[in-house]
Amino acid sequence: MGRAYLSLGSNIDAGRWLGLAVAELRVRFGALDVSPVYRSAAVGFDGPDFLNLAVGLDSDLAPEALNDWLHALEDRHGRIRGGERFASRTLDVDIVLYDDLVLSGEGHLQIPRGELRHAFVLKPMADIAPGLRHPVSGHTMAELWAAFPAESEPLAVDEPCSLVVGARPARDSSSPQSRR
Repeated sequence: MGRAYLSLGSNIDAGRWLGLAVAELRVRFGALDVSPVYRSAAVGFDGPDFLNLAVGLDSDLAPEALNDWLHALEDRHGRIRGGERFASRTLDVDIVLYDDLVLSGEGHLQIPRGELRHAFVLKPMADIAPGLRHPVSGHTMAELWAAFPAESEPLAVDEPCSLVVGARPARDSSSPQSRR
């Protein structure tokens, strides 16, 4: 069994799709650590804001099998494949970290996930796993977030959606985001 950390995002009826996805993750994997949901501007294209969160779970699946399962989850929840890479979507779920592995594979599997350099992935990760170390840099999620220029990628907690997914409250009021 491995410990996986996922990033979930949506900018089409986000509360609905994120709520359904988290519920399905709970059914399949059991107890989850769920971050607050954050609203941020779309990255890579001009579109509606995204809502993003992080989930930590214990998985009986290897990273490749988990990635396949997550793609099927996206598909079950309205994900359309084959279009533009940067586009609006009902659901996007990626493995950010899996134990201390560093690997890449089919299906855009990349661990650690490159998007960890963005606030919409890093802040939710710091909320649910502040002491977790990046397998390459060795820095904790809290250290990475404290060094992040939060004003460059503004985030706002989406309280209604956070309630829908059963999120835990945001951590550390002294974080760079709250110093704005």
